[in-house]
Amino acid sequence: MDKNLTLENEISQVVDQLPPYEQFKFNSNFLRGTILDGLKRADTGAVPGQDPLLMKFHGIYQQDNRDIRSNRAERKLEPAYQFMVRLRIPGGFLTAKQWLGLDKISRKFSERGLRITTRQTIQFHGIRKKNLQPFMRAIRDIGLDTIAACGDDSRGVVCGSNPELSHVHHQVFNLAKETSKRLIPKTGAYSEVWYGEKSISNLANSNEDPVYTKLYLPRKFKVGFVIPPSNDIDVYGQDVGFIAIVKNKKLLGFNLCVGGGMGKIYSRSDSYPRLAEQIGFIKAAEASAVAEIIMTIQRDYGSREDRHQARFKYTLDRLGNKWFLEILAKRRGKALEPAKPFEFTHNSDPTGWQQGDDGRWHGTLQIESGRIDGALQDKLAGFFQQFDGDIRLTPNQNLQLVNVNAYSLAQTKWRLDDIGLSEHLAHQSQAAHTMSCVALPTCGLAMAEAERYLPNFKVLFDSLKSAHGLYDEPITLRITGCPNGCARPYLAEIALTGRALGLYNLYLGGSYIGNRLAKLYASNVNEHRIVEILNRLFGKYANERRLDEKFGDFLVRNELLDQQKP
Repeated sequence: MDKNLTLENEISQVVDQLPPYEQFKFNSNFLRGTILDGLKRADTGAVPGQDPLLMKFHGIYQQDNRDIRSNRAERKLEPAYQFMVRLRIPGGFLTAKQWLGLDKISRKFSERGLRITTRQTIQFHGIRKKNLQPFMRAIRDIGLDTIAACGDDSRGVVCGSNPELSHVHHQVFNLAKETSKRLIPKTGAYSEVWYGEKSISNLANSNEDPVYTKLYLPRKFKVGFVIPPSNDIDVYGQDVGFIAIVKNKKLLGFNLCVGGGMGKIYSRSDSYPRLAEQIGFIKAAEASAVAEIIMTIQRDYGSREDRHQARFKYTLDRLGNKWFLEILAKRRGKALEPAKPFEFTHNSDPTGWQQGDDGRWHGTLQIESGRIDGALQDKLAGFFQQFDGDIRLTPNQNLQLVNVNAYSLAQTKWRLDDIGLSEHLAHQSQAAHTMSCVALPTCGLAMAEAERYLPNFKVLFDSLKSAHGLYDEPITLRITGCPNGCARPYLAEIALTGRALGLYNLYLGGSYIGNRLAKLYASNVNEHRIVEILNRLFGKYANERRLDEKFGDFLVRNELLDQQKP
């Protein structure tokens, strides 16, 4: 008998003992629910009931404009409902034709252009309910989709870049795509709801999504591939991370990391960010299968009782690495090989232009907070009309021009100059090390500003660095509107996580290469206090640092992180 059918039978007997959300997933007919009925309702801009929870599995978040929420409430109007839709783009790879398609779609359906996320994909904000199905079909028509970009499933698989090892990068990217395809839900609900396609729908058919089963995962599950010496995906923040081991420009396989996760909740002491741990080595061809095995272990043993303890990191801490290695070896059929040596040197995107070992060129355009609208959107649309390379979205929210032929490099540079895009070529060190999440006005979890606050704070930050002769010294800086960690703040040398409007928790001491967690240094501090703290620490850093010592390492070496009581 199919082992998943056995699992289904066991779950069916106890499902009424699970929390309501788990029961809702189980009874949703493989993520269909009554979404179609909600889309047809003309009396509200929302999809009513619990169906918005299911829509997350389809890549869609129901939101409202919080800037005008109170005003609408005073006028006895429902919130200004809108939807954020996130694409699934494994490894962040797009053709120029696809970019132009996305540009056209955003102008027709989105209210805030396009936004590159920290998982190498595009989010569209401000889509109205009546436009959701036309939007999703337009996305399909350019060869893309949104399934599993949100929800309790395997999120979009990220893939790092090493332009100097183009052949290795191509191999790793293909494995990331293969893994993404293997891990996404197989339910027919997606094509039924959004494309109007007929599929076999049978409540008794437990094989429609055989890997996920009717319950899907306890929480989201993030997988990433990285190619040293760049840790651009922050591999230690992934549930499962594959670190490419390369020798003589050949891919040998991957060191395997498990149990990373950025999110936390301020009100719970048992909620915390966690670094992934390196546990061994696998051959390259095994990557997608091993990812699935680990995901199904989390499916079977992750907490279904407490969603705040349901991420894979908590499963590992609850059951232990020894238990995990034993069950992984049992399901895989053999134990892991010992991990192999490698080195990370940074977690940012490269600056300037790099030539790969295939002779092609790659350059990075810096995009502040990943937001592309207005004049920038127009410039990019004009540029890509005649661009003969490809596009890669980065986990640092930037846009890379890749696979540019040597004979067209000069022309590409001229066109960037002519259109006014050269100023976005990565050259300013601090901009290349700075990220923020969306936060207000649309994120329902945001407690403070992030994306809208970053430009002003960055001016202060650069001014502080300049005052201490540190302007050209890169320091990882990340700002989020809440503690959930969408911009990976807990891996930064300096991070602000929102507490309330104008107030943040200040974290310090993460590493420049993303392999150490920052520590909480001060709680509920305003901009004035943050600047005061950083001014003092920058002064000490400028005067007392060792040659080539990074800011986070300096703070740890001098034990400066424990001197301030939160």
